[in-house]
Amino acid sequence: MMKIQAVFFDFGGVIQRTEFQAPRQQLAQRFGMEYDDIDNIVFNSPTAKQATVGELAAEKHWEAVAKRLKVGRNEIADVEREFFAGDVIDHSIVEYLRSLRPRFKTGLISNAWSDMREYLVRQKLDEVFDTLTISAEVGAAKPEAKIYLLALEQARVEPKAVVFVDDVPANIEACEALGMKGILFRDPLEAMNELKKLLKE
Repeated sequence: MMKIQAVFFDFGGVIQRTEFQAPRQQLAQRFGMEYDDIDNIVFNSPTAKQATVGELAAEKHWEAVAKRLKVGRNEIADVEREFFAGDVIDHSIVEYLRSLRPRFKTGLISNAWSDMREYLVRQKLDEVFDTLTISAEVGAAKPEAKIYLLALEQARVEPKAVVFVDDVPANIEACEALGMKGILFRDPLEAMNELKKLLKE
């Protein structure tokens, strides 16, 4: 059995999670919507899908969101800030990732927009990863095989030598189909314990 050499993580829903739903709920109410409605406009609309594979810049997507919500361009930044106000970076995971280096390579595989790298740099999160594979930059999104293969290529590792942590079952199935080990993230402690076990093998 090949020894694990690299650990890849997803970002949204794993390292950064929506721990407080109130800000997004209030935003939805302000526009006479349900929580899921505003969530879908931001994450599942046609422009969101285009932004995820780099066909549209993040700011253009937010302009489309503003249009749907019938707010002026000058309010876009406020809407974006409010939408993400309940999101929290899990620093225990960040510190754990830091502790894995240099024994293991660390990588990020994220379905994210064109502003993601800048956000990671601003939060000093780019420092904990050897490689960053961002869907908008590579033109492919999970669960497509292409994004995983690019991440493997960047990290110069074989699939069998990688563990990937993600909160979406389809993304875990896709990585396992390529030969990686997958951990479905439900709870930080549970995922960390599972990962520690695999890295000890």
